[in-house]
Amino acid sequence: MTKKLVFFDIDGTLLDHDKKLPESTKKAIFSLKRKGINVAIATGRAPFMYENLRNELEINTFVSFNGQYVVFEGEVLYTNPLNPEKLDELRNFALKYKHPLVYMNAEMMRSNVENHPFIHKSISSLKFEHPNYEPDFLANRDIYQTLLFCIREEEEKYIQSFPSFQFIRWHEFSTDIIPYGGSKAEGIKKIMDALGVNREDVYAFGDGLNDAEMLDFVGTGVAMGNAEEIIKQRADIVTKSVDDDGIVHGLELIGLLK
Repeated sequence: MTKKLVFFDIDGTLLDHDKKLPESTKKAIFSLKRKGINVAIATGRAPFMYENLRNELEINTFVSFNGQYVVFEGEVLYTNPLNPEKLDELRNFALKYKHPLVYMNAEMMRSNVENHPFIHKSISSLKFEHPNYEPDFLANRDIYQTLLFCIREEEEKYIQSFPSFQFIRWHEFSTDIIPYGGSKAEGIKKIMDALGVNREDVYAFGDGLNDAEMLDFVGTGVAMGNAEEIIKQRADIVTKSVDDDGIVHGLELIGLLK
């Protein structure tokens, strides 16, 4: 039997808008696993932010931080941290404009301000509390993703000033910062190589801007019905919304579930 590999984004894909896992989705994941299909997660989240979900779905292979931290069958396969010197420059730049930052490694996240409404509103949408204050957390640590908190109109000056970073907006008040050229697609390539899976046998489900490269790269990219319009245009198939059994419907459309 030809090896097949399916990647799922988390927010708006595996999890609904209340950050809950639909029962139909859970059953579908285990149906794939019983058929011998390899199932993995590809997300912008840090590993510590979805450990419970991985345990519930018994998934040990995942792409975190939009491709910067890849784990294959429970073992770290690839890492790509942000350049520490450039990150320090970014910190000073953001301080000048009074824009807070949250630094993230594989185990935790820390803020460089004690309390900020933009952080509260963004992080709470993921069902997490405002991170603890530790402004020097980035020192002597591998930081795989940093969150910048500002409105969209203020983001352009960062894009122009830091070409070695990539900025991916995920919230009205926040954008992810990863190394330039990093993406979920790059992380997926590492897992494909480890498993020996052909590109045409790789599938991915997503809904957000950080899923664009992933849906472009895999053999079959599936956009959720709740996806942004630009993501639907880049996908091979559009399924129903996450709230309308979209995972099950999408898996049926691509022939992985009957």
